[in-house]
Amino acid sequence: MEKVEALRAQGPAVDQNGRALGPRARKTRGALLQATESLLASQSVRDLSVVDIARAAGTSPATFYQYFKDVSEVTLRLAELAAADMPAVLELIDRPWEGEGGLANARAIVEAFLLHWDSHRAVLLVRNLAADEGDRRFMRVRQHTLSPVVQHLAAQIAAGQRAGRVDPGLHPGAAAAALGAILERLAAYHRELETIGVGRDDLVATCARILHQTVTGGAR
Repeated sequence: MEKVEALRAQGPAVDQNGRALGPRARKTRGALLQATESLLASQSVRDLSVVDIARAAGTSPATFYQYFKDVSEVTLRLAELAAADMPAVLELIDRPWEGEGGLANARAIVEAFLLHWDSHRAVLLVRNLAADEGDRRFMRVRQHTLSPVVQHLAAQIAAGQRAGRVDPGLHPGAAAAALGAILERLAAYHRELETIGVGRDDLVATCARILHQTVTGGAR
């Protein structure tokens, strides 16, 4: 129930009429969120119904509609909650990249991305699908989650260029965006890659070296 606890920690929540939720209502809303995420792990969001969610949460469809407009809205809320994990990745990006610890830090960033996706895989896949299909709500959540990663990586690349370590021909923002895309794609589909012989350790080690070489110019 960690995600339910995270929801409670985010301050006052309201129902569909704007009324603040008390402890019991928060518990019910959290159960609906938890039930939705569990169901998404085993079935397509297109097949998921309010009745399914309410039944799994031990409540009624009428109760569901007190807190969420539809399945899309409860899924969007889960995507927003998943975004709360990203500051841990930003903290790693902002650490020093040079010296003996630089490559280890790059590896920690890749591991953090994989952990983020392994923890929220079903929700993040729905988020990306909806964003790719043009749903602006999910596009905003995805951008809010990934833009800081790109910005922090770009700042590190620019710092490397000023220090004379990184090729000045690289555009920091473009290079950072490419790294962000690699991280997200590999984290999303590392399980599928493992089925064709690309082990997790090899994936992490290789991606970490790509990160480290791009940000530092290969400096050790």
